[in-house]
Amino acid sequence: MSSVKTLTGVETGLTALAVSLRGVTKTYDNGVVALGPLDLAVRRGEFISLLGPSGCGKSTALRLIAELSAPSSGIVRLARREGTPRPGHGIGFVFQEPTLMPWTSVRENVRLPLKLAGVPKAESRGRADEALASVGLADFAEAFPRELSGGMKMRVSLARALVTDPDILLMDEPFAALDEITRFRLNNDLLALWRRLGKTVIFVTHSVFESVYLSQRVVVMTARPGRIQADIRIETVEPRGEEFRTSAAYSDYCRSVSAALAPSYSGQSTL
Repeated sequence: MSSVKTLTGVETGLTALAVSLRGVTKTYDNGVVALGPLDLAVRRGEFISLLGPSGCGKSTALRLIAELSAPSSGIVRLARREGTPRPGHGIGFVFQEPTLMPWTSVRENVRLPLKLAGVPKAESRGRADEALASVGLADFAEAFPRELSGGMKMRVSLARALVTDPDILLMDEPFAALDEITRFRLNNDLLALWRRLGKTVIFVTHSVFESVYLSQRVVVMTARPGRIQADIRIETVEPRGEEFRTSAAYSDYCRSVSAALAPSYSGQSTL
């Protein structure tokens, strides 16, 4: 019998969990052991960051949760609302690059998942406009991607992930290519959006600073094959803002996370 199990649904004893990975591994066809065994539990409405060196399996873990790839062994459980039409439907994914269609408008880019799902045009347009408003781009629905800044393109990508009203939002280094000022602004906007919508967020980053600022928990991973090196809870006054970024507590957490990350890399920057 195969040891691989992917279970989707609300299960007894898992009602507080959005995602559960137990003994999960991933070995690619070329023999590379990318991940695991990995054990991870994420509560509903929680914001966690996965932090680790390049190639440690952070993005692989997201793909397994999104059911874009199957684990080689172990159990992946996803809790989703009853009536969700298909596995993975309750998941929104924001990739490293916005991957927008350059030939069509911002609204049509955001509307795409609903269009593919057969949602009527009037309804999907309205929902796309709502998603754009939620990320501060209500006035840019008719613009084309070439007319947007890098930060605005990433907001469009986020709106597209949110337009289906997913329970779980997966974000794979979405702000890594942006300048520091834009990145700080989007960090603040993402936190405000998370508080308002109550989504479960799993955020991949290489930045100690970003992980501590955004997360309720920072999950530090080892070098490949990725396992959990440390699971650090960030406890501070909410809502967070710039005062936290400049506080002694923030500095202390950054030092603690950096120390936990240190054994996981060789000659690579922790930030």
